[in-house]
Amino acid sequence: MSKAPIVRGKTPPSQAEATRAALVIAALDLFGRQGFDGTSTREIAASAKANIGSIAYHFGSKDGLRIAAADHIVQTVQAVADQALNQSPDVSLGPEVARAQLRNMLEKMVGFIVASPEAGEIVQFILREMAQPSPALDRIYDGVFEPMHRRLCMMWESATGEPAESERARLTVFTLVGQVVYFRIGREAVLRRMGWQAMGTAESAKVASVAADNLEAILAARMRNAP
Repeated sequence: MSKAPIVRGKTPPSQAEATRAALVIAALDLFGRQGFDGTSTREIAASAKANIGSIAYHFGSKDGLRIAAADHIVQTVQAVADQALNQSPDVSLGPEVARAQLRNMLEKMVGFIVASPEAGEIVQFILREMAQPSPALDRIYDGVFEPMHRRLCMMWESATGEPAESERARLTVFTLVGQVVYFRIGREAVLRRMGWQAMGTAESAKVASVAADNLEAILAARMRNAP
């Protein structure tokens, strides 16, 4: 049975759900920082201020908690994507509407990945999973990577006329997403080189502006080279 998404800052409906949510958040953080094998259930329970037996009660095992953390990532990213798009992309959309959707999606993506503290935990967790793939990575790929990439490719087709599933379109979308993710993966290097103390709203806006310029340059190049 699927669980309701965990929303920070809101009171869960029961103590059991509060405990479950705390365990997922603690696991997301610790698995990302220390790795799955390097994290004990005792550490997770202590971080969540929960009884160690609650892990077995809610998730069955440490592996079950890993899957729950992956599901939390899927729910969180889907919610961000839904906020960025008011409608599903469709090849029948006009080019200007599709381009506006791409710009909006890119801006929301930067705001979340660059400035949101939770995004750091999510990216760390995913990087660990990519280094040592498990069923949790399958959940994230099936719930986030593959559908979101297809969604963006469809928007790209609407904006440029380039077939969504062409190799070039798929690689272009990976490039657009990758430039944003770098600012989280390479966060410390960016802070030092830019002389920033943090990456908050102001810094995120500057990154978004450059990312938008890159998008416009790629779109313009595609239009010039269109048959």
